[in-house]
Amino acid sequence: MTLELSRIQRKWQFVAAAVLVAFAMTPRGSAQTQANARGNTLRQIATIELTGPKGKRFDYLTIDRGDDYLLSAYLGAGILYVIDMKTNTVVHAIPGVPGVEGVVYVPELHRVYTSDWLEGKIGVVNLKQMKVIAKLPTEAKPDGSAYAAPFHNVYVSDERGKAVAIVDVRTNRIIQTLHFNSETGMPQYDPIARRIYVNLQDQNLFAEIDPATDHVIDSYPVGECKGNHGMTLDPIHHRAFLSCEGNSLMTVFNLDTHKPIAYLPMAAGADVIKYDPGLRRIYVACFSGAISVFHEDNPNHYRKLQDFRVQPKVHSLAVDPATHRVYAPEQQEDGKPVAKMIVYEAVQ
Repeated sequence: MTLELSRIQRKWQFVAAAVLVAFAMTPRGSAQTQANARGNTLRQIATIELTGPKGKRFDYLTIDRGDDYLLSAYLGAGILYVIDMKTNTVVHAIPGVPGVEGVVYVPELHRVYTSDWLEGKIGVVNLKQMKVIAKLPTEAKPDGSAYAAPFHNVYVSDERGKAVAIVDVRTNRIIQTLHFNSETGMPQYDPIARRIYVNLQDQNLFAEIDPATDHVIDSYPVGECKGNHGMTLDPIHHRAFLSCEGNSLMTVFNLDTHKPIAYLPMAAGADVIKYDPGLRRIYVACFSGAISVFHEDNPNHYRKLQDFRVQPKVHSLAVDPATHRVYAPEQQEDGKPVAKMIVYEAVQ
């Protein structure tokens, strides 16, 4: 009886050990749980193959919320992609926008204003017709752009012209050009303060414009930040987030006191920066091969979550605040030229 019991005990010990080994080798929980275990903040969920030449540089993206379109500037190929975010398919590839950098959407007119630096013009794209309907000459290298809806004006950074061109969307005319002593970076419209902000990247200054008069109110130093090109806003908490290309810092700027309050290190080659208000995350596309991810604990405290690894030469991204998905275009994959849009899901 004792010998038989001993054999049974050994048998069950062996089975239990085998079960434990199998359990240890089997992926446990959801993919999100596994990603959390690895410390990832994003998880790739889709790849959208894009038409046209491969291996060219992409630039800014924006979202048409009414149609659920992602609008992507394919700078190197002179194409504006219109992508359906519900189906992850390309609806149209609009040509005739050479060197397209900035893209800003005007919902009430179903128009996109593109910054076409190779010809020094602002393109006007009708999304109902899916074609360019007008071109507006600027002084030199139109770049980032922002729309101040209550004033019916688009503000376009004329980077090398050291200026901001102001377009009245009702007439499709440039009604004024503001000049500065610096190349201009990304402008943004603050719907709460009703102000336009623009980076003066050569002078490390942050300029404030009143869109009611298009008067430059003042400009403010951005502290340790060098080469403040990219910008995104948290208007609810009166904060601007700057990507500082010169020294790879993400800088938090207080819009009430006009002073920087935090500096956090980013991956090298920072470019476009976006804010997700629902998750209170800041994402920065860094062309060294990362998306730097930060969290806003409260308006005065921030922390870095991760340098999420992506393919090199990723210059831009967009965030859909409704789904918390992040979209980032790729021009190369493991050293080979491609033209793809990668869709990521936020891991919490």
